[in-house]
Amino acid sequence: MDRDRNKSLLQELLKVPGNDRCADCGAPGTEWTSYKLGVFICLNCSGIHRNLPQISRVKSLWLDFWENDLIEFMKNHGNLCAKAKYEAKVPPYYYIPRSQDCLVLREQWIRAKYEREEFVATRVYQDPCSAGSREGFLWKRGRECRQFQKRRFILSAGEGVMKYYTKESGSPKAIISIETLNAMFQTEKIKHIHGLQITYSTDGQTRNLFVYHESGKEIVDWFNAIRAARYHYLRTTFPAVPEPEDSSEQGHVFIGRTDEGYEVRAGFPQGVQMKKRKPGITMVTPTREFVFMCENDREQREWIDALNGVLAQPLTG
Repeated sequence: MDRDRNKSLLQELLKVPGNDRCADCGAPGTEWTSYKLGVFICLNCSGIHRNLPQISRVKSLWLDFWENDLIEFMKNHGNLCAKAKYEAKVPPYYYIPRSQDCLVLREQWIRAKYEREEFVATRVYQDPCSAGSREGFLWKRGRECRQFQKRRFILSAGEGVMKYYTKESGSPKAIISIETLNAMFQTEKIKHIHGLQITYSTDGQTRNLFVYHESGKEIVDWFNAIRAARYHYLRTTFPAVPEPEDSSEQGHVFIGRTDEGYEVRAGFPQGVQMKKRKPGITMVTPTREFVFMCENDREQREWIDALNGVLAQPLTG
């Protein structure tokens, strides 16, 4: 009887707002918990929590036995309570990963929240990425030999550039403007669990740097430092643009070449019905289609021309 009653109580807790989605990646279906932190999580994030026994302890909602005091603890906490505590001061440039993001992003997000408590309201710690500046070594893939070699990188939001060096002393191999700088994790393409693709434009061409670091925290710090540098650049260049309430990027779409299965089309995919009759754009990638709505025909044409311009640019690395 107690087991049936406890199961019923747990089902009621899942109906509490916020508990039906993973506290860490937002995935629907929370059948696991960290009963030490008082959060409901998904199966994938539960695996990360299991590796943090000092701060988190994992239970299945349905496979494990639940003591009455643990159920009461979960009732008094929950995902919204944890979010208010552990995500109180997430910087606007910091990328909050979702369920489809790579493991290193999700793991470092969980560690940053609960292990290092980087975003709690009482934290006086200065995020090393916040200035948009960073210096250190990354393993970079060579353009010709395709082998990874250790290279020194310097990112400076103040100077508006990122540089990398092939030698300890001397001039930088490249000086990259933050205006065109971007970064995304491409673990499969780079064939490393910490693989990061850095893109930028020069002489009308899109270029790529493929890098990694053995430390998951280090490569994610680089990723967020680049985002911070971009954030500072945009806030300085366009000061009149109001900052959105949630300025964190919700995702990104890598755009490759047409011969790799990338294509931009006017309109919506067949079978997609939109409530508002506005012109649309479909961005076709090898894995899925992304649909965008435009305000008017002129905006649709401008976006299609811009996207086709990106598709036409050679990718060099």
